[in-house]
Amino acid sequence: MIDFTPNPVALAVGPLEIRWYGIAYVAAIVAGTWLAFRLARQRGERTDIIADGLIIAAIAALIGGRAYHVIDQWVYYQNHLTQIVLPPYSGLGIYGGLFTGMLAIIWYTRRHHLSFWRWADVIVPCVLLAQAVGRWGNFMNQELYGPPTNLPWGIAIQCQYRVAEFACPAGSDPTATLGQHFIPLFFYESMLSLIGVGVMLFLWRRFTAHRRLLIAGDVGLIYFVWYGAERSLLETLRSGWNWTVFGFATAQLVGLGAAATAIGAIVIRHWWVNHHPEGSPTTPDDATLPAGPTDPLPAT
Repeated sequence: MIDFTPNPVALAVGPLEIRWYGIAYVAAIVAGTWLAFRLARQRGERTDIIADGLIIAAIAALIGGRAYHVIDQWVYYQNHLTQIVLPPYSGLGIYGGLFTGMLAIIWYTRRHHLSFWRWADVIVPCVLLAQAVGRWGNFMNQELYGPPTNLPWGIAIQCQYRVAEFACPAGSDPTATLGQHFIPLFFYESMLSLIGVGVMLFLWRRFTAHRRLLIAGDVGLIYFVWYGAERSLLETLRSGWNWTVFGFATAQLVGLGAAATAIGAIVIRHWWVNHHPEGSPTTPDDATLPAGPTDPLPAT
């Protein structure tokens, strides 16, 4: 059992606080940026536009993620309106960030006359890596946990951070854990996201490059299948949702909907490419790897 309970504040100088959640967000951006440069160079894409693009996408994702979180936790924020825009910014919703971040990337690729689908294949492993790193901010905030457990990797949660279903008895010390431990959903999601990074890199290398099974953009769409299924599965272990539809967690419905939409898009795009090969904007990335003795097609 893990009894360590972190302090969400990494450093405080007077009224100014630097929180681990923010540090995790920055670390996630750094990790995703590193992988983006590496993949873009490997695939023959421009690297000079990455830094500006990631800044724009990160800002858009921050705004969308914050908006989603506020809607999700509106029961709290309706009585604390100033905390929506004032520190501490201790909550982001991944789906809101993904939506606004994707809109920013679509705009940015069109502005620079780039192929959105080719860049989607570059970006999605970076996004998953960033999510894997950023989820540790939830650990520092003592959030994103499941029901009580006796598993060896169960984590302690202080009374002040408990959801209503697992609230401590009245009068308990806010910093007490009462010897209880909970399923670390943040850790599950972090590990599944890391596995997803490996899966998507493998799929691109093995099935997209050099006119194989997948076409440019398929890996980008597979991200929504992977993460939608991942998040929907983990949501079954969560409690205390504030934003539900017909009794179901909105995050779960959005995840399943995104996965189904992505599968449909893959099928439709393949049908289109098969029937319009000469005019398809989604040609395979056969020109992005250096030629070698085992390459079926030479690089151009």
